[in-house]
Amino acid sequence: MGDALTAAQMRATEGAAIAAGKVTGRALMERAGHGVVDAIFQEWPELWDGHRRAGVLAGPGNNGGDGFVIARLLAQRGWEVEVFFYGDLQNLPPDAKANAERWIASGGAVSPIVPQDGRDMRLADPAVDVWIDAVFGIGLTRPLPREVVAAFESISDARRDPQNRLVAVDILSGVDADTGERLSVFPLVADLTVTFHALKKGHVEGAGPEVSGKVVVKDIGL
Repeated sequence: MGDALTAAQMRATEGAAIAAGKVTGRALMERAGHGVVDAIFQEWPELWDGHRRAGVLAGPGNNGGDGFVIARLLAQRGWEVEVFFYGDLQNLPPDAKANAERWIASGGAVSPIVPQDGRDMRLADPAVDVWIDAVFGIGLTRPLPREVVAAFESISDARRDPQNRLVAVDILSGVDADTGERLSVFPLVADLTVTFHALKKGHVEGAGPEVSGKVVVKDIGL
């Protein structure tokens, strides 16, 4: 799996594989989703049985597309899943949009991340077993939107319940993938981060180690 990569190096690796016809972006997204779901059950095997709930925070790029795949896979296992979306579904990149449409066509619920008086308390439901952070991936270089920060604050409140777990897809949203710097002030810390192909520098530098929780690298065939 090699040394920790920058965001640009990871994008170049993916782009080269797609350009060479070795894999499609849609296939990579599907493999990433399966990798996250596998990691969840490997980390918490007790979640395999019983009625479980997941809240997926999905964003406007391909990281959000991963979130829609994860939502579908968990729902197929009998979980109750709701997606909270930041952005415009119509403006998603093609592969992410296809997975959003597949989720909606299956009857999947999508609610906007819209704070009410600064906070959407639906996001603070302690009955959620796992929160999935798939808002922004390794490409984020600017502060988080206020709506996302408010959602993170609500989840942080809910996570006073020790059974309320947080899984970050690729990297915790709001953390620079190259430096590990927090791009915004927010209280959230992941229990588990599932990244793909190789560690990113932001997992091991700056605040990365303290906010990422356990970091698992999943092979997606690159």
